[in-house]
Amino acid sequence: MELNNFLNLLKRYKRALILIPLATVIVTYFLVHRLPNVYTSEAQIETGIVDDSQNLITEAMQGTAASQKFSNMIADIQMKKLLNQIAYKLMIHDLTSQFPFRPPSKDMRNLNPSARKHALEVYTLMHDNYGELSLDNPDQNGLDRVIGSMKYDAASISSKLVVFRSENSDFITVSFDSDNPELSAFVVNNLIGEFIKYYNLQTRQNQDRAVAFLDSLLTAKRAGMDSAISKLKDYKISHHILNLNEQAKSLYTQLADIETRKEQALKDIAAYTGSINNIDKQFDPNDKKYIESTLTEINSNILTNKQKLEQLTDNWIRSNYADSYKHSIDSLQGLVNRQINESIDKSTNTPLASKNTLITQKLNMQVQLDVAKFSIKSLSDEVDRLHKELDILVPNEASIQSLEDNGDVATREYLEVLQKYNQTTMQASFSTQLRQLELAVPEPPQSSKKMLLVILSGVVSVLVLLTFLFFTFYLDSSIKQPKALVKATGLPVLGSIYKLNAQKIDLNKLWETDGIAQTQSFKDQLRSIRFEIDQDIKDNKVLAITSLIDGEGKSMVALSLAHTYAVIGKKVLVIDGNFENRSISTSIPIKTTVEDFFKYSILTSDAAITVLGNKGGSHTLLELQDEKTITDRFKDLRYVYDLIIIEIPALEAMNKAKEWLLFADKTIAVYEAGQALTESKNVSVEYLKSLKDKFSGWVFNKMDPRDNI
Repeated sequence: MELNNFLNLLKRYKRALILIPLATVIVTYFLVHRLPNVYTSEAQIETGIVDDSQNLITEAMQGTAASQKFSNMIADIQMKKLLNQIAYKLMIHDLTSQFPFRPPSKDMRNLNPSARKHALEVYTLMHDNYGELSLDNPDQNGLDRVIGSMKYDAASISSKLVVFRSENSDFITVSFDSDNPELSAFVVNNLIGEFIKYYNLQTRQNQDRAVAFLDSLLTAKRAGMDSAISKLKDYKISHHILNLNEQAKSLYTQLADIETRKEQALKDIAAYTGSINNIDKQFDPNDKKYIESTLTEINSNILTNKQKLEQLTDNWIRSNYADSYKHSIDSLQGLVNRQINESIDKSTNTPLASKNTLITQKLNMQVQLDVAKFSIKSLSDEVDRLHKELDILVPNEASIQSLEDNGDVATREYLEVLQKYNQTTMQASFSTQLRQLELAVPEPPQSSKKMLLVILSGVVSVLVLLTFLFFTFYLDSSIKQPKALVKATGLPVLGSIYKLNAQKIDLNKLWETDGIAQTQSFKDQLRSIRFEIDQDIKDNKVLAITSLIDGEGKSMVALSLAHTYAVIGKKVLVIDGNFENRSISTSIPIKTTVEDFFKYSILTSDAAITVLGNKGGSHTLLELQDEKTITDRFKDLRYVYDLIIIEIPALEAMNKAKEWLLFADKTIAVYEAGQALTESKNVSVEYLKSLKDKFSGWVFNKMDPRDNI
């Protein structure tokens, strides 16, 4: 349904849908047929960014880093400084060549020979120095206007310039469109050349600055490293330190060994002392005196040798257990043992010979005890000496550790800067060089897009019109068809009446003429409505005609229906009950008015159609007469007329319409096509629904025949 309505709307505007696109196509054709041909030239730059064969020192860039690098290079190609260089070259070419790329502009033609020479000098100077014309300088401002008049300025070049990376390759493509093939190739080749020159210059300058900075930083770091090493060396020399770690390690080893020997000596003393005491307890005092008297001389020799053994032991400990002392101690220990054996031999002939074993053990233990006692003092002195040496090394250790840490930091910083310096130097020596793969050459013109533009203009205009009509249709809430009215209100439609083109219609002549298509259709529609009313009204005689608002054609419908009933021999009374909008009373000569009739009950007429007009005013029906009297008057009228048609006020004046509806048997409402149902109208619709069987239906008036599906 909605689609059919939209298609019907398109049919209504089919002329516009044909004429407007046609006019658009014609205008577009005349606008584009003189457009110049377009010539495109392009060339590629090999960057070496992702090409492993060109990256001898470092790895080729990949991923985000490569994309960022390409983006920066593309931005550099399109920057104003390089485009200005091309503008200067183009102006220099056109000023010096017999075949300029473009016809001279008005500003160009206004340059006299001296001005052309001056312009050439300024453009050359600006090009050689990467300069930019100052707009504050009147002379340079004028030269800038000349460039703009030739469409050689940066903005004009940029609008026709296309620079992009060829997918994920190592190449950047530069393309330029113009109306001259030589111009396109010139711009592409010179722009690439200027970019490569500028990029290599900037890269070299950046690398040189980096190398110079790293060189000065390397010198400073080397001086710091040498200073730290020198301080450490001077401190070691001044404090006679050869290798502090080894010295401390040796002292700790000696100290641990001495302390171990001292602990062992203390254990030996305790053990030997206890053992000797146990042996002494086994001898009587007389035995001891005898033994001592017999061994006095030998014991004296043993004591002397023990003293020597004590001295040698002390020297051996102080020498950190040198092998030379160890040999002497072993020799002296052997002598003492022999002397002890000699004393044992002498004691065998004594009465105490049976206890010789104990005596031997005691003598040996005494020697070992003496040796242990001799070593205790030496060992204690050696421990004290080693502790003192360690106490001397501790402050030196802290100072040397600090100096060594400073030296390590300085050395590490120096090596890091040295590595960076070497890497930067190698990169500067083997930096990737940009190069143009091939020269751009003049190409044939691009395939003409003129016809495409003409066709596109027609298609676009049609689409715009269709879009406009669609939104007009979508946003249009007006009711144009009877079915839509039934759907919107839920009330039946008795019939529809087409809108007549005539300004004024003579209903008497209308029913007397035949053969005119429009009037014939109008009469057929009225007949159809009359039939529907007859089926509903049956024996009832009073029919009220209202509408939602004034101006929807109630008067026309009332008079037209009266004529349809008169044609079939019915006697009809038409009452103009709309006091404020008395259309019937003003359009037809009136003999009797509603006011006079309800007051005096005088109405005489032998015509098929009798019209009861009114005098107008803001009063209501019940203000003319009471309800009982009015009821009686309608009873009288029912005996005289076959049908009484009352045009009552619109429902927007609800109270006035309701008074007339008290006396009507049936009610119909006129709805003008193309009107939308507002909130206030919906209130009136709800009232009509409340009438139930008393409401016969709608008369859909002033319908556009083109909306009929």
